[in-house]
Formats: sequence, C-alpha cells, structure tokens
Amino acid sequence: MTRTALFRTAIVVAACVLAGGLYAADPPAKPGAPPAGQGGPPGAGGPPPPMPVEAAVATVEAVSDMVSAVGSLQANESVVIRPEIAGRITGIKFNEGQVINRNDVLFLLDATEYEAQMAQSKANLQLADMKFNRAKDLREKSLISQQDYDDSEAKLAEAQAQFAVDKSRLDKTVIRAPFSGILGVRNVSPGAYVRPGDDLVSLEETNPVKLEFRVPETYARSLRVGQKVSVGVDAYPDDKFTGSVYAIDPRVDTQTHSLLLRALVPNQKRALLPGMFARVELILATRSEALVVPEQAVVPMGNDLFVYRIVDGKAAQTRVQTGRRMQGKVEITSGLSKGDSVITAGQKVRDGMAVKTGGGAPEKDAKADAKP
Repeated sequence: MTRTALFRTAIVVAACVLAGGLYAADPPAKPGAPPAGQGGPPGAGGPPPPMPVEAAVATVEAVSDMVSAVGSLQANESVVIRPEIAGRITGIKFNEGQVINRNDVLFLLDATEYEAQMAQSKANLQLADMKFNRAKDLREKSLISQQDYDDSEAKLAEAQAQFAVDKSRLDKTVIRAPFSGILGVRNVSPGAYVRPGDDLVSLEETNPVKLEFRVPETYARSLRVGQKVSVGVDAYPDDKFTGSVYAIDPRVDTQTHSLLLRALVPNQKRALLPGMFARVELILATRSEALVVPEQAVVPMGNDLFVYRIVDGKAAQTRVQTGRRMQGKVEITSGLSKGDSVITAGQKVRDGMAVKTGGGAPEKDAKADAKP
C-alpha cells in the first residue's frame, strides 16, 4: 500500500473515533432540568409510585354472641276436645279451621234426660229445704228432738249435693272451648252417639307458639331466661321471627349432653304452625360498641392475624385479635381504634410501602384523629 492510501485510511479512522465520542456523550441539559440520574421517570433510579389500594374505616356496631341450633315449633296450648258424659250430638256450633274464643260453644248433646234429672233433684231440694225450716222452728220451741232436727238438716244437704251433681251433668251437655285458638277437623257428625273420652275435635292456640330446642351443655353458664332467639323456617326463607326464652330445663340430657330450652315466639299473623322445623339462633350477649372491619382486611400469618393500617400514606402492619365473625365482617377486640383506615384490597402490600386509595372507602389516616 502506498503512503497516500495509508494516510487516507488514518484520516477515516480518526473521523469515526471522533463521531463515536460525540454520540456517546450526554446531550446538553435543558435549562431547569434536573441533573442526569436524579428525579427521573420510574425505573430510572427515582422512588416507586404509591401502590393503589382499597381501604375501609373501622366502625363501631352492635355485635351479638350467638349459638345456632335446630328445634321444632309447638302450640302454646293444645287439647283434644272430648265429652265427659255420654249422649247424642244435637248441634255443632263451629266450622272446621275456625278461630274461636274461650267459652265459645262447640257441641251440644241431647239434654232431655239430664234436664229431667235436674227437675227431680230441684223438687227434692225444695222439699228438703221446707222440711228443714219446719224442723228448725219446732226445735226452737223444743217440740222435736235433736235427732229429728239433725236428720232434716242432713237430708237438706243430701238434696243440695244431688242437685249440684245433676246441674253439673246438664251443664256438660254444652261443650265449650277451654281457651282461644284454632279448631282442627272434627271427628263426629250431628246425630252421632258419643261416650266419655271420645275424640271430637282438636284445639290449638298458636299465638304465640312455643319453640323447643337444645344447646350443648358447654353453654350452660351463659344461658338466661329472657334471652332473645331468632327463628327461621323453610316455609318463609326470607323472614326471621324473634322471641325470648322462658324456660330452661335444669337437667342435662345424659345421651346428648345438651340442655332443653323453650321460647315463646309471637305469631299474630299465624304464619308459624305447630310441628314446623326451625333454625334457631340464640343470642347469648350483645356488645353495643364493638369495633368491626371487613373480613378481607384481616390477613393470617402463621398463628397470628394482621391488618394493614394506612398511616401518613404508608401501609403499617398491625397485629390484631378478632372476636365474632359475621357475614362479610369481623369483630376486632384489640389492635385497632375507631376511625383507623385498613387496607381491604391491594397487590403485594408490605409494611412501610407507600399506598394510595384507589377504591372502596375513602382513606383516613390513623393520625388524622389526633390533629385538631
């Protein structure tokens, strides 16, 4: 190669080296721009942006401790109407399924024979009374012996007793309702001859109804007369009926190790029927000012439970203790205060991470309550 060619080659290489150096150098900074490598966009050495999260505020609500059980409904009062004397039915004074009041007439029995017996005993009573009054006057005048006077007095008492018996039998020809309630279907027709003890019709008092259920013996120390119950039945899946406990069996069942309880449930609309299966929630105690947060705010870690509070725009991991769990909520017994904001949703939240609320309840810093 000639010297001229070598010289040209050296000039080209030098030009390339100078051009590469110009391209590798930082471009001139614009006026007011931060120095290179400081305060740049994410991923260029600056702090990460706050993590979007959803938050809710810890609120105070009434929370109840409850025990669930199953039971059955029974009529408050139930009886099968039966005659006490024999006779033929001459009248039926109700319709099947009718609501009746106490002392309403239900059946009439043939009273002819009993009326005759009543008339006879009444006449005997009047005669015995006259004889006694005559004997009394004679005795005051000492015209009869004491024995004759005592005999007349005894016969009067006997006539009075017989009259009472015949009157009672006559009264029993009219069969009345012993209490208010609903009648069932009758088992006899007019003209039927009935004997004492024959089933005529059933009578049920269903307002209120009795609820009978059992709870484990471990709750014995918490049971009290007057505690409230909430009742659900399959016939009305969207309704709840409330009542109160009125009796607790003092003996534990040795087979099931449970206690029998009975409650009264108002039933003005007579929607609840005896024999229905019931799902029962017995309220043992109520705390009117319990601290509650959404259940998704509680994070289990090992044997402990935590929530993430929002304090000055950062996530603060806080250990908590929980109480009763409800649908979508959980009671916090320690670790939080009323008004604390807790994170309910967010990706990979860590203690100390900068966060900002991006949905759910508005953020409320834990220190905000301390500011005037």
